[in-house]
Amino acid sequence: MATATYPGAGGNTALTEAATFVPEIWSDEIIAAYQKNLKMAPLVKKISMSGKKGDKLHIPKPTRGDANAKAADTAVTIIANTESELTIDINRHFEYSRLIEDIVEVQALSSLRQFYTEDAGYSLAVRVDTDLHSAGTGFGNGGAIVHTGSVAPTDYQHTGCFFNDGGTTTQYTDDTAVAADVFSDAFFRDMIQKMDDNNVPMEERVLVIPPSVRKTIMGIDRYVSSDFVTGQAVQSGLIGNLYGVDVYVSANCATIEAAADNTASSIDTRAAMLFHRDAIVLAEQQSVRSQTQYKQEYLSTLYTADCLYGVQVYRPEAGFVLAIAE
Repeated sequence: MATATYPGAGGNTALTEAATFVPEIWSDEIIAAYQKNLKMAPLVKKISMSGKKGDKLHIPKPTRGDANAKAADTAVTIIANTESELTIDINRHFEYSRLIEDIVEVQALSSLRQFYTEDAGYSLAVRVDTDLHSAGTGFGNGGAIVHTGSVAPTDYQHTGCFFNDGGTTTQYTDDTAVAADVFSDAFFRDMIQKMDDNNVPMEERVLVIPPSVRKTIMGIDRYVSSDFVTGQAVQSGLIGNLYGVDVYVSANCATIEAAADNTASSIDTRAAMLFHRDAIVLAEQQSVRSQTQYKQEYLSTLYTADCLYGVQVYRPEAGFVLAIAE
């Protein structure tokens, strides 16, 4: 699709390219499309910064304490405060803009308006979900750093990333995954045990998988039973529940290592994620905002939707990456 930077020639929507636009409808439809297309955002810890100033969010990270035995006629034992602080940079700002000519608003059909608003909501949602998927680089001892650009295989070489190495659950290293290293029931059970060993709460655990793993799951008898697939209406991306873990599918799962870079085998390695809601924080300083401005020099109306947020790993021990060969 052709793009242009405003102001400049090109990029405006002419009569043959667009639809009737009403600002209120534009705004409502974009928000609806954005919310519908979010896969990861509803699964993580969300903090609203709406109306607050500043480019950083500081949130406390309280630590667990131990219960102490109480002897008769003795004072209680005071647990020392050892809380730390997590800083989230609010530095992810994305926009979607269209320039609609007056003649379009007067004469064009209304059907294309829905396409543009759906496209705006979808595009912004993909940006948010992609950043949340990159949080897998911060699990384990990965340093809780979220890579907001491209990731390298070395970013996943930490204690929170494993792959099915010929039937043995092994910590991931680059140039090791081969075609046989796919998702399996035993591999998933091993990863659940790792969550249990880390004392991660059973509630609000989720598994987010790429489409290739869904295909594998559909070939495992127990995963297509009525216990896994309820047949009921479910939220976006949810395909079932396995061992008490809701399973979601997302095309935005990160690529750990591209086939061209994998010297062990010419296959892609994707990042499925098993995590608790508290593993990742999404801080929204501005959710989807829609604005319009008339541009007399173009006899057009500029429609823009944007969002501003930050992503960070909050509990690195509460999430694991499952490196999957595709």
